Amino acid sequence: MYLVHITSSCYHGQDGKCKVLKYDFGQRALVGKVCMDRNNSVKHYKETSQESQEETCRFIAELLNKKYPRVKPVVTPRFAPSCTGALLGQLGAIAKNNNLHIQSHISENVEEVKLVKDMFPESESYTHIYHKYNLLTDKTVMAHGCYLSDEELNLFRETGASLSHCPNSNISLCSGILNVRNVLKHKVKLGLGTDVAGGYSASMLDAVRRALDSSKVLTIQDPEHETLTFEEVFRLATLGGSQGITLTTQYINNPAVTQKQRHCVELTTKKLVSPCLSLSLSQVSCLSWSVIANFKIVCDDRNIVEVFVAGRKVVPFTDKNE
Repeated sequence: MYLVHITSSCYHGQDGKCKVLKYDFGQRALVGKVCMDRNNSVKHYKETSQESQEETCRFIAELLNKKYPRVKPVVTPRFAPSCTGALLGQLGAIAKNNNLHIQSHISENVEEVKLVKDMFPESESYTHIYHKYNLLTDKTVMAHGCYLSDEELNLFRETGASLSHCPNSNISLCSGILNVRNVLKHKVKLGLGTDVAGGYSASMLDAVRRALDSSKVLTIQDPEHETLTFEEVFRLATLGGSQGITLTTQYINNPAVTQKQRHCVELTTKKLVSPCLSLSLSQVSCLSWSVIANFKIVCDDRNIVEVFVAGRKVVPFTDKNE
């Protein structure tokens, strides 16, 4: 993940036994046991509400007991259509009682939105379902959100919940295109995501490129649409993501910590980019946007020289890294 410019990730696990090897490699991670107590498409892949609740509690307790400094549990309902109201309520209570993060999906495609309306006819909207069961908090990250109404975006802003824009996945699955400009106008916390394997790339550089492309498609469809700038998308890929998983105060806005958190890359003609220079992203404030844009648009993992997380060198990685 480091070579694709990601030092903090939200992970899904198929069950509570998912490994936390991320800690061994120094990455900050939120790891969640996927919960679903109804699944008509793959009927053998589900559990009872009680099984899901008990295994979630076991996994959370086990992970918290390890006291990993950078790996934490996250409550993970797969998404509303695969969970009964009873399970959603239980998961909301678990998250509240343990002050945990929450991750799920919302309004990814048109058919999903219709399905949710049929399954939860008493709810005002898809977003209100999560809100009803205490799953929409300032520690919530929801992927996609392509078809959220203005009212739903207002609820996101009021609760402090965030969205993860996954343009590669949304286009690959023909789900839709998130109007990022509208989300920003509603002052909703927003970052970039990959949604692998809905998307075909885990690279944050790819997410930046696809986000720019998606915004341009919306401008093609509506010339009045205000296309995202590179600076705006760069912010979504960095500070936006950290705000989404509430790491801003702990890491990003702390200069002493930020200095220990960086990617060092090399831009050389040998590695596809000109002019020749060495670049440390910890010095980004001293660089022109044109140089940074060059890096984001042209470079790849071959340009990564070193990666540091919380002062620990994780690329190149050796067993001796502390």
